[in-house]
Amino acid sequence: MKKTGKCVVISGPSGSGKTTLSNYLISISKLNLNFSISATTRECRKGESDGKNYYFLSLNDFKTKAKNNEFIETEEVYPNVFYGTLKSEIERIWGIGNNILFDVDVYGGLNIKKTYSESTISIFIDSPNKMTLNERLKSRGSESESSLKVRLKKAEIELQKSIQFDYIIMNKNLEEAKKKLYDIVFEFLNNE
Repeated sequence: MKKTGKCVVISGPSGSGKTTLSNYLISISKLNLNFSISATTRECRKGESDGKNYYFLSLNDFKTKAKNNEFIETEEVYPNVFYGTLKSEIERIWGIGNNILFDVDVYGGLNIKKTYSESTISIFIDSPNKMTLNERLKSRGSESESSLKVRLKKAEIELQKSIQFDYIIMNKNLEEAKKKLYDIVFEFLNNE
């Protein structure tokens, strides 16, 4: 696969604000970023659509694509809930001459960084504390009590991986986090 652009990886626990911050970066046209749409086996949430938020695949379809080596990286984030980055998605974005923004789980982010180490910056989005994560996840209205516990437990493990990222941004104040993120990404994309 020909490498023609740069990769910006945004990772962090569920509820850290990584998607909000990723959407902010995408809204800035001069950064020339396209969002990499991940494939997943999880259920489509209200307001999401296939091919826009995710490529929603059945478990069998996902496993077939993985077996056929169609992914750059995959991760079983929760039992039988897989996420992955399709090679065709990377080719699509680089084919139109843009850089790629990944909003992925921590392990997926580390895998992308490893695969494209020369052209990737990785940024971990952290939240001030467990209570803030809990509140953000509850405010989505899409989490059951049991899935909330699973996500919070996973967040504790993911936080231990934050030191493997190039940068860590504490998302305590959204406007401050946006500014820090923009400054880091702008400098990275504009350095040869």
